Amino acid sequence: MAFERICAVSEVPEDGALRVELDDVDVAVVQFDGDFYALQDVCSHADFPLTDGDVDEVDGAPTIECALHGSCFDLRTGAPTNLPANKPVPVYPVRVEGDDVLVDVDAPLAVAAS
Repeated sequence: MAFERICAVSEVPEDGALRVELDDVDVAVVQFDGDFYALQDVCSHADFPLTDGDVDEVDGAPTIECALHGSCFDLRTGAPTNLPANKPVPVYPVRVEGDDVLVDVDAPLAVAAS
C-alpha cells in the first residue's frame, strides 16, 4: 500500500468532511465520533460531491448524506443505505500518524459496482 499524506487532522471538521484531491481522485476525508474515513467524493447516483452533505449516524452506522437527493453512504463500506443511490462508492484505507491523515487511493477497500 502507498499511503500518502492527504491533510492535517485539524483540517477535518469534527463530524464533518473535507474535500481533497490525491492522485487525480477527489477524496472525502471524514471525521465522525473521533474516527477518520476516506471515500471517493462523488455520489454514485448523481455525480455530486458528498462533502456538501451531512455526516451522521443512521441505524448504528456512520454515514454521509448526498445533499442533492438525500442518499446516505456507510463510511465504512461505501454502501448506500437508502435510495435513490443503489451502488456503493469506493472507500480507501486511512490512518492517522501524529497530526497527519494518510490515505491509499490505489488500494480501495470497496469499489463501486459498474
